[in-house]
Amino acid sequence: MDMKRIFRGPIVYIVLAVVLVWIGSSLLTGSGFREVTTQEGLDLLDGSTVSSAKIVDGEQRVDLTLDEADGDNGTKVQFYYVAPRGTEVVEAISASNADFDDEVPQTSLLSSLIGILLPFLIIGVIFYFLFMRMQGGGNKVMQFGKSKARLVSKDAAKVTFADVAGADEAIEELEEIKDFLKDPARFQAVGARIPKGVLLYGPPGTGKTLLARAVAGEAGVPFYSISGSDFVEMFVGVGASRVRDLFTQAKENSPAIIFVDEIDAVGRHRGAGIGGGNDEREQTLNQLLVEMDGFDPKTNVILIAATNRPDVLDPALLRPGRFDRQIGVDAPDLKGRQRILEVHGKGKPLAAGVNLEILARKTPGFTGADLANVLNEAALLTARSNAQLIDNRALDEAVDRVMAGPQRRSRIMADKEKLITAYHEGGHALAAAAMRHTDPVTKVTILPRGRALGYTMVLPLEDKYSVTRNELLDQLAYAMGGRVAEEIVFHDPTTGASNDIEKATSTARRMVTEYGMSAVVGSVKLGTSSGEPFMGRDMGSGRDYSENIAETVDAEVRVLIEQAHDEAWEVLNNNRDVLDRLATELLEKETLDHEQLAEIFKDVQKLAERPQWLSSVKRPVSDLPAVLVPAKAPIDAGSVDGGVGSEPPAKPERAPRPRKSPGIATA
Repeated sequence: MDMKRIFRGPIVYIVLAVVLVWIGSSLLTGSGFREVTTQEGLDLLDGSTVSSAKIVDGEQRVDLTLDEADGDNGTKVQFYYVAPRGTEVVEAISASNADFDDEVPQTSLLSSLIGILLPFLIIGVIFYFLFMRMQGGGNKVMQFGKSKARLVSKDAAKVTFADVAGADEAIEELEEIKDFLKDPARFQAVGARIPKGVLLYGPPGTGKTLLARAVAGEAGVPFYSISGSDFVEMFVGVGASRVRDLFTQAKENSPAIIFVDEIDAVGRHRGAGIGGGNDEREQTLNQLLVEMDGFDPKTNVILIAATNRPDVLDPALLRPGRFDRQIGVDAPDLKGRQRILEVHGKGKPLAAGVNLEILARKTPGFTGADLANVLNEAALLTARSNAQLIDNRALDEAVDRVMAGPQRRSRIMADKEKLITAYHEGGHALAAAAMRHTDPVTKVTILPRGRALGYTMVLPLEDKYSVTRNELLDQLAYAMGGRVAEEIVFHDPTTGASNDIEKATSTARRMVTEYGMSAVVGSVKLGTSSGEPFMGRDMGSGRDYSENIAETVDAEVRVLIEQAHDEAWEVLNNNRDVLDRLATELLEKETLDHEQLAEIFKDVQKLAERPQWLSSVKRPVSDLPAVLVPAKAPIDAGSVDGGVGSEPPAKPERAPRPRKSPGIATA
């Protein structure tokens, strides 16, 4: 709140005047009387030293003036008495030789007005200050509808496109917007019109807000920044008023750019809220739609918006003419991650042996925010250990902290539980290594980290944008490897596989209901594409398939999980000596890297190739073009000949699993 503006206001002077009047009236009412007790006053009346006396009715006060015989010439004394002693006081005054007077006090008009108006004035001042604070500090009263957008100053620290890495396509599109604002004649000469809006969408942490800040630094035009939640208030109509005020300011300073972060706060689909058409958010959205594409075609204002949920935005907001360009900002690829690491590595003392390309290969799927966090965690770990350079050890630990959380050194496991964890993680790693379509195992540890007692890291060597059916089946078998290892070795599974079972079940269900990888269900999309209900639009909607189909889906999911369990059982039994050796190494070293794992897995016997899945093909394989016939991967004879040290344990007795066919592919 601007205190200088408050002190210049008239209310401060009014309050000051009232206080001064009250103090002055208090001083005037004082007459220099010295107060004594009631008994002392009666003694003075009996002593015949009082020259005059005055009784003030209503206040039960007696004012005495002493004569010269008392030795205190002109001394004034006053005392108070209670009602029962009033007769005694009157008799004492009558018995003395003093002049007697009686007075009834009269309240002045000024004092009455002050007594009446002062409480209301104080209450008004309190409400004024509360009202000002509720409106955000320096705003004046009744200015709720003013926009809260912040104008980026030209003197502020600028972020340019050189500071953004891993989003080349988005930068190219936004650079064209910058050129359009700087040289519109070049585009208008060929009949091109300036885009009304640009929507940046993508997962959190991919750099959407950073791109907008880079546009602000490069554009050289007024840049207004505001959040979507700043439009909506508790007062009806405030959001629409703020939208109007924001665009009015931008039009007055056009060409200009408006950036709205998290636009889904006001841009959600209309008619899906509880408030219906009278919803305050919908009124704000309606005003935004009008401002973006109204009757004024000469508006030279560009709206840049960012959101993580483009699927919930209103279709009228996404049509051409409003958001002409929709730019996806996804997680960076390998080269993009390397450039991002180079940008965030500037100013950090990296050791000579640090290779950012290798670090980029270890972090597939990481966003720009994740990579920045990795380097920051590595710098913190280096400072914590009183080192001067950030080395590979600190970077590896930082990657683990970002992926799985900090290491829990205080959690001390018993020897048996540590042995179970070693075999559990060894089962994951061995199952992944024995499959033919999995990514390489890069790290296995039994050190508790985050909520996990240990973890196995399986990372791809290159970026992937689609996954095959065999790769998904390998993921299921790899997920069940930990549970199967517990069953083979201890014949007593633990609760440590709960998260593995959850992930495997989710993957299998999506294979059946979304990816069309079930010959029984077929290539049919079942259910919604998102696991989250879309507000009121999807609330109350039932399942879009019958109970028979639901039963079939559950059976197919069960078959996929059971086959993954059997495949994991097969490879772990066939490589039992490798599993024991891996568990022993884990108990001794606690963490194994990719080089140590490659040495242990050199004799692993791979799982046989699965039958070809051709349920979607109506013709025999012999009739297909050669390019469409998948080649059967050769079996590594050397890996098959790798001997197993001892006879594998017999599979424990349990109820047989239902099978529709030898393989899921032809189920």
